[in-house]
Amino acid sequence: MLVIHLIATAFMAGLIVFVQVVHYPLMALVGEGSFVPYEQAHTARTGWVVIPPMMAELASAVWIFASAPSQDVRAMALSGLLLLAVIWTSTAVFQAPAHGRLMRGFDGDVHRWLVRSNWIRTVAWVARVPLAAGLVTSAWSS
Repeated sequence: MLVIHLIATAFMAGLIVFVQVVHYPLMALVGEGSFVPYEQAHTARTGWVVIPPMMAELASAVWIFASAPSQDVRAMALSGLLLLAVIWTSTAVFQAPAHGRLMRGFDGDVHRWLVRSNWIRTVAWVARVPLAAGLVTSAWSS
């Protein structure tokens, strides 16, 4: 379960860095005439890529926390869960509504908000990688 957790977390961290640095900024170059179908396709296709690893990451994080063999592991697992709560909350409160608004047409202000607010998820997912790796390391050292 620890390896699944590390793989899912590392995958999502890499993906969100790509989205933050490359994909989201380039959305501004799509063009107004093509933007709505682009955003609709982006949203539909993104779900297929992110939902399975996000669910694997969440389920494994909960399992790791619930079965932690020591207080140190439990604290590390709790830190990871808190970062997941930040990620999921940011997605629900900031990014999903921004994508919903962009589905009606490109809006520069909404797009800039999407790019800026997505730093929350980017930082949180990148911060989760050493925690997930630490959980694997702690299991192998015990």
